[in-house]
Amino acid sequence: MCGILAIIGKGKDEQLVKTLSKRMSHRGPDESDLLITPKGHILSHERLSIIDLHSGRQPIQGTKTAYMVHNGEIYNHQHLRDTVLKDHTFRTKSDSEVIVHLYEKFGYDFLDQLDGDFAFVVIDGDDFIAGRDPMGVKPLYYGIDERGRTYFSSEMKPIADQCKTFATFPPGHFYTPKTGFVKYYRPAYEDHENAVNELDLGLIRETLTEATRKRLMSDVPIGVLLSGGLDSSLTSSIAARLLAAEGKKLHSFSIGLDQQAPDAIAARKVAAFLGTEHHEVHFTIEQGIGVLEKLIWHLETYDVTSVRASTPMYFLSKAITDLGIKVVLSGEGADEVFGGYLYFRNAPSTEDFQKETIERVQKLFTADLLRADKSTMAHGLEARVPFLDKAFLDVAMTIKAEEKQPKTYDGIEKYILRKAFDTPEQPYLPQEVLWRQKEQFSDGVGYNWIDTLIEYCASKVTDAQLEAAAERFPYNTPATKEAYFYRDIFHKHYPQTAAAQTVRKWIPKWQENQDPSGRANAAHVKADTEIAKTGITV
Repeated sequence: MCGILAIIGKGKDEQLVKTLSKRMSHRGPDESDLLITPKGHILSHERLSIIDLHSGRQPIQGTKTAYMVHNGEIYNHQHLRDTVLKDHTFRTKSDSEVIVHLYEKFGYDFLDQLDGDFAFVVIDGDDFIAGRDPMGVKPLYYGIDERGRTYFSSEMKPIADQCKTFATFPPGHFYTPKTGFVKYYRPAYEDHENAVNELDLGLIRETLTEATRKRLMSDVPIGVLLSGGLDSSLTSSIAARLLAAEGKKLHSFSIGLDQQAPDAIAARKVAAFLGTEHHEVHFTIEQGIGVLEKLIWHLETYDVTSVRASTPMYFLSKAITDLGIKVVLSGEGADEVFGGYLYFRNAPSTEDFQKETIERVQKLFTADLLRADKSTMAHGLEARVPFLDKAFLDVAMTIKAEEKQPKTYDGIEKYILRKAFDTPEQPYLPQEVLWRQKEQFSDGVGYNWIDTLIEYCASKVTDAQLEAAAERFPYNTPATKEAYFYRDIFHKHYPQTAAAQTVRKWIPKWQENQDPSGRANAAHVKADTEIAKTGITV
């Protein structure tokens, strides 16, 4: 995981580019390099060393005239080296280098061969190609300045005040000056009518296990974010089994306002069950409020649910990197794939349910994936997401929609995912965690966090300011004082209209209360705080 900056076009001051790149040095605290190509274009890289610690510096030159920068991980890089690229001479052992050689061999048509999470730019003379992974796990922005130069960057920070226009690079696409944007990722599941496959619990278990296995690829220690919810607990359980087979022990991390937070209680239970080296972090509401300004600068969003959930993740990430761990597994994506949010219970039809899962998966890059990347990379920590593995999605997203719907199972969300790992002979998790009701991360750290945050924001924004919000913020006008407060901070750092237009608000459907907290849904049960005392009968 790193930060990349590419400027295609001549005349940009080299020292200025170094300064711009350093605005995201938090993404790559290990090394920093800049290269000016023979044609005068610039590639800059802020490196977090995870694969090939000693020779994997970037930019990387190909066999001839192509140069490349890459952010992310290519999990099948060794397979590509051994097969389609076996005749190429490699300069490094880095997984990133396969990208430039695939370009040299196949031209623009190679992104489908990559299995990983990535954002990259390859420059070859005056030609170039930029690409982003299918789901948008890794961030990428693009822009054009007043002289027509094209910019690509991992974050908005380096380009927002340099470009007259800029935007988010769409996931699952590549861009070249000859083709414009090309959508290369076209999975069958994007058509809701293709959700026709019979339920196979064993296949769900096998593909998620393999998705987790490949994400353990690293030359540095790996941990897991363990909230105590189903998704993070499952990835922790799978990872713990895989590492135990190699004689290794897993480090797990949780966060809450105190030891009695719903997530903290459940996480301790899971950690004890799995035998992980568990670390529990606490933060105060005052600390959370105090970091909002810096956090929103890092996040580059004013979306309410993203800010709420990123605050504890920000504190947790710092504690993790302070212990020397650079990579963690995280549970993002499961709720979108399986319809796990409580509002999915209210879907008016099976077709609406399936369409909503597809839309949520496609928009993850605007919310949970943005949060997972930027709140962790604020401290140089890479988060990997097994639930968004391409092969796993091909299986999980094409299962008949009625097999996923909570109403099929008396209101139990993600029933088939739970059932796939309900193996009494070799249990993955304690029953009360395996069948625990959905608790959104920003709620699970302690209900007082959001309640107090709303009160604080209300005290900082007047009624008059909120009434005049449309005049100050005509685009995506904030509807609450909390939303106004975040938007105000965002505007200080990113005043451009183009910046505001990169943000998408996460809003639940099919419920009267539009607050993004899971507790806004009538189905939420606060009795979850008793998880340590009672199990759930299914």
